[in-house]
Amino acid sequence: MPNHVLHNEFTAIIERDDEWYIGYCPEIPGANGQGKRVERCKGNLTEAIALILQDRREDAHRG
Repeated sequence: MPNHVLHNEFTAIIERDDEWYIGYCPEIPGANGQGKRVERCKGNLTEAIALILQDRREDAHRG
């Protein structure tokens, strides 16, 4: 059975709030990130998305 790697793309909305950048993903409720630099905000958002998707996969496997 071949292994398939899926590549997902999601929308990242990033806004500036004083010294912070705040980001969220409208396709994945609860996925958000923040940082004092855009790159850090994106990184935190990416980690949040990965954790939420992993949790959803584990829930699906549990039934």
